[in-house]
Amino acid sequence: MAAKVKLTRPELKRYRDALVRFQRYLPMLKLKQQQLQISLRQVDQQRKEAARDIKAAAEKFNGYRQILADPAGIDVAALARPQEIRTSTLNIAGVNVPVFEDVIFTRPTYTLFATPAWVDRALLDLREVNRAKARMEIVDRQYQLLQKELTKITQRVNLFEKVKIPEAREIIRVIRIKLGDEMTAAVGRAKIAKSKLSESEVFGGMDDKPNHQEPQTV
Repeated sequence: MAAKVKLTRPELKRYRDALVRFQRYLPMLKLKQQQLQISLRQVDQQRKEAARDIKAAAEKFNGYRQILADPAGIDVAALARPQEIRTSTLNIAGVNVPVFEDVIFTRPTYTLFATPAWVDRALLDLREVNRAKARMEIVDRQYQLLQKELTKITQRVNLFEKVKIPEAREIIRVIRIKLGDEMTAAVGRAKIAKSKLSESEVFGGMDDKPNHQEPQTV
């Protein structure tokens, strides 16, 4: 029970009102918790897909690693590095999360005719690797934000369900017992007072009766 609870009628009303709020708010928290759990499962599936895309793109690019030792004066890695990662924002169960849209790369500046044919292909494949990694980073960020919110909502659900509601119910029960005992005691005192008042009226009335005596005859 909460410390220093006053066992009074105003306190009883306060905890009754609080219990109503808790019971009204708890279903909304549970609904949000459910939505976040569903969204997390979906995002986790996207993470797995992104991981597969990274692996597939990396395996495709691995064939060029040997010949990249002779870059022909072209920094393929720099050209494949994302210049900008474009995202939008989506609200999921009250949480704003980033959504991957696309990756913008630097425009190649080398001359096609003076460049080995494999450079174009290697550049495209390495960009695909970096695009998949960029998507993975955004999806990971989504997961972290949703997981953080789910943890917070789960804590609130547990607080309401296991602490606040049981505590309010117990305090209401104790206050009602105390007020009931006080009412019973008050009724008892009133009955005793009424009984004493009745006795006082009866015996007091007897003392007030005139004493009629017959005159003595001489």
